[in-house]
Amino acid sequence: MVKLVFCLHRLPALSREEFQRYWRERHGPLVRRHAATLRIQRYVQLHSCDDPLNDVLRASRGGPEGYDGIAELWWASREDLEAATASAEGRRASLELLDDERRFIDLARSPLWIAEEVPVVP
Repeated sequence: MVKLVFCLHRLPALSREEFQRYWRERHGPLVRRHAATLRIQRYVQLHSCDDPLNDVLRASRGGPEGYDGIAELWWASREDLEAATASAEGRRASLELLDDERRFIDLARSPLWIAEEVPVVP
């Protein structure tokens, strides 16, 4: 399995609640709709919580500003991920997702990368 990790910062004009509602109710179903075309095996949204403990945890390590959420997407293989946008249909689906992301994600401040899970505690 290959995983894409996308750490999200919301657009400045959106509250955390607005960002998370849009992500859950609008973007999530859009990803689901394109999952087969893009060969996505699993998609998970991790929504950050407005909890004072987050500030304590961040301060205890001198950490940076937290994310508004993290998206995790899995593919069966790197080849499946690469093939996802090889077709015209896959490119259209990817562009539709990117266009939608521009409505709620501050893309310039939201890193993403390919990762391999290494389970330590099952």
